[in-house]
Amino acid sequence: MITEMEMSRRGVLAGSAAAAALAAAPHVEAQSAKAAVPTTMPVSLTVNGKRRDLNLDTRTTLLDALREHLKLTGTKKGCDHGQCGACTVIVNGERINSCLSLAVQHQGDEVKTIEGLGTPDKLHPMQAAFVRHDGYQCGYCTPGQICSAVAVLDEIKRGVPSHVQADLSERPQPTNIEMRERMSGNICRCGAYSNIAEAMAEVAGAKA
Repeated sequence: MITEMEMSRRGVLAGSAAAAALAAAPHVEAQSAKAAVPTTMPVSLTVNGKRRDLNLDTRTTLLDALREHLKLTGTKKGCDHGQCGACTVIVNGERINSCLSLAVQHQGDEVKTIEGLGTPDKLHPMQAAFVRHDGYQCGYCTPGQICSAVAVLDEIKRGVPSHVQADLSERPQPTNIEMRERMSGNICRCGAYSNIAEAMAEVAGAKA
């Protein structure tokens, strides 16, 4: 037989559970409604010399903005974790992994991709050197390699130091070890590293 005390305890527990569910319902409903509406923001970039105005989900990476929204598919998606360098582009004169950067972080920035370096009719000197020295095999990493190579020679020219310099008080030189160290973040699974170094050395006017 169920006693009056047991009935009362059960009633209290049931009532508490119902009250908690009712209290949580508006919050859950609000969260669901919020999740259903994507958060977007306008962003303006200067890409390869041309202003581009986009309205993007705030989670969109610069890489996906270039590839999926601007159809500049020369920039490749490799590891998507900033480890291979295939997505390297030049932003405000500095090379970055575009897969690690949100597009909305680059409001007003100048972005240069492989398409902005040169054209088939008028190759950038680095592109032409890669062709002459067979600095590619499958070609998947090549756009990132070339963008990085261009930026590396600019870093050396501007005197940006690296930890392989014997004397940090002197300006860096485009030596083989210097260029290889600075290019170490760009992976070539085909192993064309020596050819890439030769192409860079030609453009830098140094011996490979």
